[in-house]
Amino acid sequence: MTTTDTTPIASAPLELAEVRLTGGIPPRAPSDRTDKSRILDRKGVKPAVGFLVPIVLLVAWWAVTAAEIFTAVQLPPPAAVFEAAVGLIQRGDLWMHIGISVQRVLIGFGIGAVLGMIFGAILGLSRWADALLTPLLGALRAVPSLAWVPLLILWMQIGEDSKVTLIAIGAFFPVFTTLYAGLQHVDPHLVEAGRAFGYKGFRLFKTVQLPAVVPSIFSGLRLALAQAWLFLVAAELIASSMGLGFLLTDSQNNGRTDRLILAIILLAVLGKITDTLLGLAEKRAIARWT
Repeated sequence: MTTTDTTPIASAPLELAEVRLTGGIPPRAPSDRTDKSRILDRKGVKPAVGFLVPIVLLVAWWAVTAAEIFTAVQLPPPAAVFEAAVGLIQRGDLWMHIGISVQRVLIGFGIGAVLGMIFGAILGLSRWADALLTPLLGALRAVPSLAWVPLLILWMQIGEDSKVTLIAIGAFFPVFTTLYAGLQHVDPHLVEAGRAFGYKGFRLFKTVQLPAVVPSIFSGLRLALAQAWLFLVAAELIASSMGLGFLLTDSQNNGRTDRLILAIILLAVLGKITDTLLGLAEKRAIARWT
């Protein structure tokens, strides 16, 4: 009679035992990947690493212009863009453009975010409101930003109201969509547990549902902030006499590529700054609510 090898795994070589315990997948050899990732956790290291790519791009930009691959009109050197910024600062125009654009973005973003949270909460919590309004809002969300501009100018004229309204429209939908979807996917067992403790209505929302959707809310807010900057440029490109979008159009019409690139850089920097501030608020909110 033949016998089957019943040698326990413990008596096999260590490599074979590990293969069997991992379902046949050979374990990876120890590496220094964990140690490398820990370096990024040190204070100030991750932000410093984030500056590497912009610095490389700046050097490449300087090298390309120094080699005269492009003309000065197509791609001015970094020094020319810096001089353009200094000139606008001396004239007092740069801070005016930055200030008015930031003001428009913050006001429009605030209005759109508040309305997005209100409608997202209502439709996420009420089945009747969901059935009535979701098809309409889904259709409006598909409308391109530029399609709103002629109508807003017709209704509100070329002024601050039309620009802020357009930005609010852009900020509304990301907040609404993420909050609505987050409430739809809250664990029903958590809701039932809250009701078992006597929570109803707003108290149930504040105690159980809101903490569960805080990450979704801030994801929507950060997307909405990016949308607000996009819709700002759409508004200022068409109907404006101040702001970074106007600076883009005016620079293009006057052949000032240096100012055009400056406006693009400023939009990127301002967008990153505002997103970073919102990210800090997100960390505090998540620590408090979750």
